[in-house]
Amino acid sequence: MPPTFAAAYSLGVTAPQLFGDDEAAVDFARLLHAEQEFTWARHPEPGETVTSQARVASDVSRRGMRFLSFETDTKDEAGEPLCRSRALFVIRP
Repeated sequence: MPPTFAAAYSLGVTAPQLFGDDEAAVDFARLLHAEQEFTWARHPEPGETVTSQARVASDVSRRGMRFLSFETDTKDEAGEPLCRSRALFVIRP
């Protein structure tokens, strides 16, 4: 399994909540996906049920741009960590 496969269940499930939140004010048309990284405790097994929970790790403005860091923790059915994903989004003016 490629290491970036975690994006399917990490960011793919939780990011729409962030982008759909009017209070978060993320302008998707101006968004650039700048960075992404994964830290693995172990890879999931085929058919295994996983749960992902995300949070905004930081939200800062610099030079007229907004830098939004988004972290997702994915755990197995027993609550043990599988993967942490971190993505950096830049929202252009």
